[in-house]
Amino acid sequence: MIGLEHYLTLSAALFVIAVAGIFINRKNVIVLLMCVELLLLAVNFNFVAFSRFLDDTTGQVFVFFILTVAAAEAAIGLAILVVLFRSRRSIDVQQMDVLKG
Repeated sequence: MIGLEHYLTLSAALFVIAVAGIFINRKNVIVLLMCVELLLLAVNFNFVAFSRFLDDTTGQVFVFFILTVAAAEAAIGLAILVVLFRSRRSIDVQQMDVLKG
């Protein structure tokens, strides 16, 4: 039978993969956005696992709010990415030093 430890282990693995992806790949904005989404997915996984383990629906309600924020973040991030690509012809993070104040 699958217990809480298995869910938490999977969530920790997703979190570690996302953090490693952020630190290893600092050039591609799309990969960085995907790693942020993986971080949010790992947090959601924890919320759902604990909610199911404790027989409380509060964690699942938080997941809906987090998914709403993640959808807005993805839409706004991709819109900014499209605008930057149209003006610079590149999505390389290190070439965007013009944005510094």
